[in-house]
Amino acid sequence: MMGKYRRLIEFSLMGAALGVALFGGDLAALAQTAPAAAAAPTPKLDSGNTAWMIVATALVLMMTIPGLALFYGGMVRKMNILATMMQSFAICCLVSIIWMVVGYSLAFAGTGPWIGDLSKIFLKGIDLNSFYDPAAHTIPEVVFLTFQMTFAIITPALITGAFADRMKFSAMLWFIGIWSILVYSPIAHMVWAADGWMFKLGVLDFAGGTVVHINAGIAGLVAAIVLGKRMGYGKVSFAPHNLVYTLIGASLLWVGWFGFNAGSALTADGRAGMAMLVTQIATAAAALAWMFSEWVVNGKPSVLGIASGAVAGLVAITPAAGFVLPGGSLIIGIVAGIGCFIGATWLKRVAGYDDSLDAFGVHGIGGIIGAILTGVFAVSSLSAVTAADGTVTPGAAGLFDGGGFGQVWLQIIGVAATVVYSGIATFIILKVIDMVMGLRVDEATERDGLDLSLHGETIQ
Repeated sequence: MMGKYRRLIEFSLMGAALGVALFGGDLAALAQTAPAAAAAPTPKLDSGNTAWMIVATALVLMMTIPGLALFYGGMVRKMNILATMMQSFAICCLVSIIWMVVGYSLAFAGTGPWIGDLSKIFLKGIDLNSFYDPAAHTIPEVVFLTFQMTFAIITPALITGAFADRMKFSAMLWFIGIWSILVYSPIAHMVWAADGWMFKLGVLDFAGGTVVHINAGIAGLVAAIVLGKRMGYGKVSFAPHNLVYTLIGASLLWVGWFGFNAGSALTADGRAGMAMLVTQIATAAAALAWMFSEWVVNGKPSVLGIASGAVAGLVAITPAAGFVLPGGSLIIGIVAGIGCFIGATWLKRVAGYDDSLDAFGVHGIGGIIGAILTGVFAVSSLSAVTAADGTVTPGAAGLFDGGGFGQVWLQIIGVAATVVYSGIATFIILKVIDMVMGLRVDEATERDGLDLSLHGETIQ
């Protein structure tokens, strides 16, 4: 078995080497053909950009409900499917209110390096004429904050895949609510706010590789360890109840991800189009890479495998979507498909943790792969800024674009900072909740299923 994984690792390294050969020497020429960055927009509403962002917002919301709800719901046993889908739906409702009350203000108001302030609590001061950044955005702030709300919704919902089948619903609500305020909002501020520490340092995260996926993946890993393994883990079958639901959920995630990545351009322009293209390429490549890896190791390609591989590719391209060309996205997808397959199978068995639905294996590992490879494949022309006087400020240049290892190192710093903060804060929140009210359902509830025990409902 180890020989098979060794061959997969070697194949992954060969893929990276192929990327150097194919895209290293010719990258300058490719960059010259990339669409030039648009001039900085004037501080007034653009109806085309606004229309696109409203559509993108709806697409990202679709990723959680129904996308993630179906994706996760199909993977659990029949007696827990309603409870699992209920978590995604309830989180959507809870985080929407938290974002309106305090989350948005902590993430995008103020000028501190670590966290925002309360100047926009309850969305104070935001009206039809408000712009989050008048010098750069041509969409109303109400659209921007709603778009960002959908990111705040899906991030904690991803965590639930790690502790499926065993957390109290009440404890889950408290955990998600506190985590959204104390973990998600600060990291969003550090990475995306103009005065955020990682933003000013130069860490690249176009659509949420660190803010969403590494953040949720590490939190999921910590939660899985703190709660412990499911009853019978490793001894009884935890086969998915309905892979049709899972495949439909993965398909909805794939379509919704165009809003996630292309929408993060905040304009309807060439860069948004490029983000859409590289998202499609990386996702397809990762799905095939996972499928063939599974075929080599297990002898058969599975529906769950190709669906999981597609999500791994979506995750990995997220931080890079607005910074890389198609060639780079192909390599990112291949590496993510193989790397996440290894993380969700071999690594989980060796380390002994019970990451129920591979929240860490897909989102944590995929996010780390994507964030670091962003520093390898970033092309400066894609994020260049043209001032009103015609002056062009080059964007971030990756390793293959002549930038050396500088951007790779910055990406590693961003990954490490997110892992450390999210991991420690998540552990503390979980331990406090456990002391106050307990985290895990009792043995009878877990044995009988969460649907009936926690919600008084079952499916026929």
